[in-house]
Amino acid sequence: QVQLVESGGGLVQAGGSLRLSCAPSVRTFSRYAMGWFRQAPGKVREFVAAISWSGGSTVYADSVKGRFAISRDNAKNTVYLQMNSLKPEDTAVYYCAAKEWIGTTNENDYTFWGQGTQVTVSS
Repeated sequence: QVQLVESGGGLVQAGGSLRLSCAPSVRTFSRYAMGWFRQAPGKVREFVAAISWSGGSTVYADSVKGRFAISRDNAKNTVYLQMNSLKPEDTAVYYCAAKEWIGTTNENDYTFWGQGTQVTVSS
């Protein structure tokens, strides 16, 4: 069983930045594509960003393109989500998820999920 632990959430003013981290407890981290999803109060969970097993391919939701960047360090078994120019509408619980090899935008493709970390952006 793979466990994912997110960290780095918090409260930030609009225009600020945060960096989320996710560290899966798995030996073969480099086999897994990683995704970030988020769920705002009263809304369905939505895709944010994904990165392939090698880091060579990334995909973003239109709402975060140009502001967020996903990256990974396979030597540290960690995936990151750098969030810049944050907006109040980015407020949500952010979830890290893992699936083998290629990242997708569909949450149903992901096998393992973290518990989530709260990001709150004040106006």
